[in-house]
Amino acid sequence: MLRNTNLAVYWGQDSYGANNPSDTANWQQPISYYCNDDAIDTFPIAFLDQFFAAGGLPSINLANSCPNTPFPGTSMPNCTFLGPDIETCQAAGKILTISLGGATGSAGFSNDSQAQAFAQTIWDLFLEGSSPDRPFGSAVLDGVDLDIEGGSQTGYAAFVTALRALMAKGSKQYYITAAPQCPYPDAYIGTTLNTVGFDAVYVQFYNNYCGLNNYNNTNAWDFSTWDNWAKTISPNRNVKVYIGAPASSSAAGSGYVDASTFASIIQQTQRQYSSFGGVMLWDASQAYANSRYDRAVKSALTAGGTVGATSAGTSSTAGVSTAGTGAGTTTATATTAAATASSTATPSGTSCSGVSAWSSAIAYVGGDQVTYNGQLWTAKWWTLNDVPGGPAGVWTDTAFC
Repeated sequence: MLRNTNLAVYWGQDSYGANNPSDTANWQQPISYYCNDDAIDTFPIAFLDQFFAAGGLPSINLANSCPNTPFPGTSMPNCTFLGPDIETCQAAGKILTISLGGATGSAGFSNDSQAQAFAQTIWDLFLEGSSPDRPFGSAVLDGVDLDIEGGSQTGYAAFVTALRALMAKGSKQYYITAAPQCPYPDAYIGTTLNTVGFDAVYVQFYNNYCGLNNYNNTNAWDFSTWDNWAKTISPNRNVKVYIGAPASSSAAGSGYVDASTFASIIQQTQRQYSSFGGVMLWDASQAYANSRYDRAVKSALTAGGTVGATSAGTSSTAGVSTAGTGAGTTTATATTAAATASSTATPSGTSCSGVSAWSSAIAYVGGDQVTYNGQLWTAKWWTLNDVPGGPAGVWTDTAFC
């Protein structure tokens, strides 16, 4: 997620089919259908829409993709037949996460203790934990997305913190993302975003005054505000900000722009802001029915993108007020490792010029590099305040400086 050419596309709700019930040929397909090319990088699976349903377990709603009966004593549908499809997509290099909430979801916590226990439930049902009620069987997803569009913010920071602790002990890299709406700060997840680190935010620039349709309105378009949040307020100063967009005119009430217009917006934003991570689309069914809108978006991203944007992103055409300067914590841009870098240490004498020293106040993500005690270290996954060479085991000893 360190690149600025990523495309995340939600799958699960068959948005096109819901709006076009007679056009069955373009209804949502199994998720593996969308993994056959390089257009889409990440699939948030939508949605886990009830946190506490029958039997005390959550429930998922995948529209036409899993109408199966629930596991006994629960409301969790048995979708284990989707497990091989999920693993097929992961084998193709895709990231698949479970998205919690949604516009009509019943989400929320009474207190931090409940939220912390729910983190264990999510770990057991979707990640590396164990449960007889795993909806996707043995398939292990790559993380969690929070699309919280209602209710109180109570417990969400505790949930993310507890989930991070479980992920840190896992056998692979995991991601936590959120999908706030573009008015800043987001009313339902904004405080959480300021409290705990996320790997990326899929900002919904639609169905609001700050939508893509108002890109040229200096009093509306506010990507600069989110860029400022990423660099001065977010606990993870390497967090990536995505432009969330409808994949067709029927995918949202407002905010849709044609592929040519969007390509221009993407490339301008990509050049201007180093926090830019890519684009999120709602949703896969809409994108495919709209002449492969996802493919046009990916072409725009790769035409102007790099592995890591380096522009300062301090100027903006938007005339909205920006967020404050944060709590005075140190900011730094860690050097990212090449995607194919070996975990084996290189010979002594490697130049560490330009690589920042490790700091306990900075959140790092997989691939980030730091210096510590005269050595070059590479992060395996997201980490905060874990000393290189320490017991957490989140750093690889890459070389001597």
